Formats: sequence, structure tokens, C-alpha cells
Amino acid sequence: MQYSSEFIQTMRRALEAVMASVPSDQSVFGLKAAVAECILKAAAHGQTSYDGLVTSASDQIQAIISMLT
Repeated sequence: MQYSSEFIQTMRRALEAVMASVPSDQSVFGLKAAVAECILKAAAHGQTSYDGLVTSASDQIQAIISMLT
């Protein structure tokens, strides 16, 4: 899938926002990659807004942490 450079920046900002919300004691190895994958999946399913991407990834964060620990 081809994304514009503007949308890639939006996804990157969403990733950083979600990662900033994770308490440091929960920031496990592989978390950032898993959150990035979650954001990419949301984008592939048509989610194009910054808030929507952040919400999609934030909703999954505890499940991702549980899976990685």
C-alpha cells in the first residue's frame, strides 16, 4: 500500500503519542514495533485521522503488552 509522506508523518506522530502514554515500567521489548503494526493495520482498514490512529492503537496497548510479557 502506498501512503503519502504527510500520512506517514501522521502515523509516526500517532506512534510517538501512544508510546509517550505508556508508563516506563510497561514499556517492554518489541512494544513500539507492535504498536506501529497496529497503526498500520488501522490505516489499511481506512483509518486516516491522527486521533483515530491514536485511539486504535491505545485501545490495543494492554493486549499488546500482555502478549509481549
